[in-house]
Amino acid sequence: MKRTLACGMAALLLAGLVATGFAYEAITGPTGVLYYDRDKAYQGYTLLDPTVGCKTTYLIDMRGNVVHTWKSEYTAGLHSVLLPNGHLLRAGALPRKKKPGYCGIGGAGGIIEEFDWQGNKVWEYKMFTPGKEIQHHTFCRLPNGNTMILGWETMSKKDAIKAGRDPAKIPEKPVMQKGIPHDQFWMDFVREVNREGDTVWEWHVKDHLGKGPNKLDFNYTLPAPMGATYPNLDWSHFNTVNYIPETDTVVLNSRNLSEFYLVDHKTGEIKYRWGNPSAWDPEAKAPGFWDDGDQKVFGSHCATPLENGHILLFDNGSERPEARRSRAVEVDPKTGEIVWQFATRHTNSFNSHRQGAVQRLDNGNTFITSTHGGHIFEVTPEGEVVWEFISPIFAGKTKCVVGNEDAFDSSLDAMTNMVHRAHRYGEDYPAFYGKTLTPQGYICGDDCPRFYSDYRKGAALSAAPAAQAQAAAPAPVEEEAGDGPAMLSY
Repeated sequence: MKRTLACGMAALLLAGLVATGFAYEAITGPTGVLYYDRDKAYQGYTLLDPTVGCKTTYLIDMRGNVVHTWKSEYTAGLHSVLLPNGHLLRAGALPRKKKPGYCGIGGAGGIIEEFDWQGNKVWEYKMFTPGKEIQHHTFCRLPNGNTMILGWETMSKKDAIKAGRDPAKIPEKPVMQKGIPHDQFWMDFVREVNREGDTVWEWHVKDHLGKGPNKLDFNYTLPAPMGATYPNLDWSHFNTVNYIPETDTVVLNSRNLSEFYLVDHKTGEIKYRWGNPSAWDPEAKAPGFWDDGDQKVFGSHCATPLENGHILLFDNGSERPEARRSRAVEVDPKTGEIVWQFATRHTNSFNSHRQGAVQRLDNGNTFITSTHGGHIFEVTPEGEVVWEFISPIFAGKTKCVVGNEDAFDSSLDAMTNMVHRAHRYGEDYPAFYGKTLTPQGYICGDDCPRFYSDYRKGAALSAAPAAQAQAAAPAPVEEEAGDGPAMLSY
């Protein structure tokens, strides 16, 4: 009885706020599925890896029920993808020591693992040699079965000066990050490997240093207050590798330079770049204290090629002078124009200072991961939110409500329920053929209120006064089909 009353009061207080279309500010709030428009959302299953202290990958249905899991011996480093054959391709974070030669930069992982549907490991590739190289952030399985892997490789300060780095922009003493001293550059590169683990192609930032539209300026640096290694030893900080088979093009993205790049797979040449002309063009206007200048995005992530030739991008907006807020943007490389975007009217609703991801769904909606709040949602082309979810897994523990105590002290605006990148797969995705997807309980835990369902039942409380009076008398509420246990077989 007490639980029912509490849920009813929550619906009464929050129903009007949800209906406004942009968010409210709160110190605490519910986790799990917050909103679901069955008619407008893309029906399917969501894959997510809780980033902090969790070794399990979850596949959930539209109502937040867990339908499948995979377990690794490593925490996420940082995300997974579900392959068409039903296998899970996952990055893991190998243990690191707090000593010179190890990498403490955010996003460092070290291993890519492939599991079958039953959870058996069928393939792995380690890129982890202290003082030499480490896999970080992401990977991409190619149509031919090869895997592209993003990595960092070391470069000594002496070699950096030879490569054109201004000695004044090199720290004299080791830089501490996550308790690890860093005294050499960590330079981005991409390695393509086959099933046997043989390297068949590589692309290195160090081979493309210089001036001009198809080079990377080694002396374009972020301001020192960006923190630790980011303005210096972790100079470019790539976070994306994707592939366009029709044109044999590799898609890369740099957070620090705030640009995405289209790279010719055959020649390695940078064919196109977009996001921050001040990183390479001396005529471009750099950002000022209150002025974005010619820079288009700030701290961007997840450059994703679309079938129409456009690029979908997560614009974090971190350190943006005019408005520090996040957006999803779609860019037409032919014109360089943003042709679509989504940003909330209230910055508190959708803002991930670091990380983040975007995915264009088959029905035209866009699936967005706002990492720092564990916030995952789906929007229509018109910008209407049709599915919304807050991850309930905080540093490996499930919680019904997120609170002030769940924020990191050392990372701006980050909660311990971070999700680097989630994916939505349609009900007809080949991975699900022949599989039985039975709800195994709510991802928040069965003791947690299901906010979406409780909100629906009490939604009439936000109607006109007469309707509110009528709703005051207890009445049975019909469950929507599928709210309870169900079995789907493909």
